[in-house]
Amino acid sequence: MNYEDVMKLALERGFYFPSCEVYADAQAGFWEYGPCGVSLKNKFLELWRRELIRRDGMMEIDGSQIMSKSVFEASGHLENFADPIIKCTKCKSTFRADRTISEISKIEIPESADLEDFDKAILQNNIKCPKCKGDFESTKKFNMMFKVGIGPEEETAYLRPETCQSIFVDFPRLFKTMRGKLPLGIAQVGKSFRNEISPRQSLLRLREFYQAEIEVFCNPTKLDEIEKFSEIADTIIRIQVDSKLQVMTCKEAVESKIIPNKFVAYYLAILIEFYEKTGIDVTKSRFRKLGDKEKAFYAQVAFDFEVETTIGWLELVACNYRSDYDLSSHAKKSKEKFEVMDNEEKVLPHVFEISMGIDRSLYTILEHSLYDDKENERIVLALKPYLAPIHIGVLSLIKKDGLKEKTDEIYLQIKRKYDVFLDHSGAIGRRYRRLDEIGAPFAITVDYQTLEDQTVTLRKRDSMEQNRIKISEIDSVLSEFTAYP
Repeated sequence: MNYEDVMKLALERGFYFPSCEVYADAQAGFWEYGPCGVSLKNKFLELWRRELIRRDGMMEIDGSQIMSKSVFEASGHLENFADPIIKCTKCKSTFRADRTISEISKIEIPESADLEDFDKAILQNNIKCPKCKGDFESTKKFNMMFKVGIGPEEETAYLRPETCQSIFVDFPRLFKTMRGKLPLGIAQVGKSFRNEISPRQSLLRLREFYQAEIEVFCNPTKLDEIEKFSEIADTIIRIQVDSKLQVMTCKEAVESKIIPNKFVAYYLAILIEFYEKTGIDVTKSRFRKLGDKEKAFYAQVAFDFEVETTIGWLELVACNYRSDYDLSSHAKKSKEKFEVMDNEEKVLPHVFEISMGIDRSLYTILEHSLYDDKENERIVLALKPYLAPIHIGVLSLIKKDGLKEKTDEIYLQIKRKYDVFLDHSGAIGRRYRRLDEIGAPFAITVDYQTLEDQTVTLRKRDSMEQNRIKISEIDSVLSEFTAYP
């Protein structure tokens, strides 16, 4: 199944859809989650918390979406957070330089390359405006942050382009009040905002999007002194350096210096273990080590976790060793102290970041889980049961002879504990197929035998197997199969 199939499912089954779509002036790059999308997103985040946050006793905060100008002066975003753009001299249309060059000439130039590199590529390949075939002006930088005015004086502030800056500026308070010890992970889930030049392909490039970010503060002299490394030493990891993909254990990756130390290897490993539990095919994934011109301005070492889809490789997570860039910058700008004690040693911590794009991750889960069961003439969203938007459909065979009332009774018994869809109308086969499309792993049907012996038909999504079980057993079946791993 491809991107168009996922889009059809998303629009028809309430996963996500364009914002303000009833208006002609609705802006691109803003999408909204429907009921199925919200349920899937919430379950994905619960898995993220279980597998990453709680595993290592990390803290979670919820910071402000609007932050002062000083924050982004210190972080470097006002100076460096910009995309290369080109403007047509004829029709005045504006485009992303790197994408336009790639789409027309198939030449890949990193977005962080020098402006002269884009101009040179445009000239050498005779690249013209896609709309009118006009020439382009020289490449310029466009800062992607949304500026806002606070109060009647409209004091300048910005919508955050990433969630992590509040983690950095809050670090001294959190370390003190929560009695922190290095290494210390602090996480945050929330929306970030980037004024993308040409947002496209629904959840894949948005102006308003969800991030789940983890910043792990550490002592830079102890990056190979991590006891938990033994837990993941044999975890298989796929790493691409330059154009060469290597499949090896984390231990082998550290020993060969492909991964710089055990600290970084540990977090890459638990990340791949997490994504395996989401249902993404991890054999189609890679950690791509970024070159100097590809890395973000704050990164010392960077790996992008990418997954192959029908529209190419998608970056789902940016894994950056940010050294002390952020804490030293905020300390200098604010005149506050960001050093902490690590046993008897005073340390300005370094930071390793796991910055996850939630929207892109959800799209990839949908594409990797959706398939066409031609033999049985149905479309199936084979989500992990613990991620399914609906855990179970509760169906009455017909609406009369007391079957509707018995179905309603069962629904009321289980709806507070599970996500349940109640359905009384339509052919039973069509109702099963609707549930298959939204990923519900189970359905139960109430029929005349139910009234006689208090049993129902339990249907399994993947195998289409049907068995009779007692009403009293429904909870135990659901508990076993929908529990998080």
